Amino acid sequence: MKSPKKSTALFENQEEAAKELLALIPNEYFNREDSVFIAVSEAGVYFASYLSTAQHIPMNILLSEPIFAPNNPELVIAIVSETEEVVMDHLLINSFGIDKDYIYSEAHRQYEESVLSYVYKYRKGIPLANLEGKNVILVDECIETGLTITVALKSMIEMGVKSVYIAVPVLDKVLYQKLLTICDGVFSPHQIDDYISIEYYYKNKEILNFDTLDKIIKNSGLLEVSKQTKE
Repeated sequence: MKSPKKSTALFENQEEAAKELLALIPNEYFNREDSVFIAVSEAGVYFASYLSTAQHIPMNILLSEPIFAPNNPELVIAIVSETEEVVMDHLLINSFGIDKDYIYSEAHRQYEESVLSYVYKYRKGIPLANLEGKNVILVDECIETGLTITVALKSMIEMGVKSVYIAVPVLDKVLYQKLLTICDGVFSPHQIDDYISIEYYYKNKEILNFDTLDKIIKNSGLLEVSKQTKE
């Protein structure tokens, strides 16, 4: 008789994951005047909004786009953010002999064609608010390769933030240890030894469509705050 397959689920759904994450973030660390939650992906918007609402701290979203290998449209080798920072997976790039000129060219193209379109799609064309001197908490639903969170960290440093923390429900344990050395702290209820894929860790994972994300962003007050900052 075969033994039952062990479940890999850590959360019932995103709300349960967000509650576990919230419990790890000390109230005394941050305040509304000089702190902000930054979602670093579309999936991270839900978690940033949940934390923002619970702790009465503003939220925003940092937009980025992956860059794929020239002969493999599924292999991510780099990523570019809306601040035009680029982070590369040097191991993959060197293994496949990919020219870095190709990456910079693709980064510029993706920035012009994709990232700027996201700025209009999600923030109605309003640039990312000034974050100089802020305590920033970068938020995502998971961290797998580390490229997205690394480009976000690089972008925050270039923007002159005071401190950078990371909040994520689940991530690879090796990445967790690495991130602890390059940011001010990592809040995560689960660090996985043999990380598989985010879908394995939810019993019921909702796929957030544009209408849902647009509603979350509008309800967060992000657009009004960004508009006032721009003016």
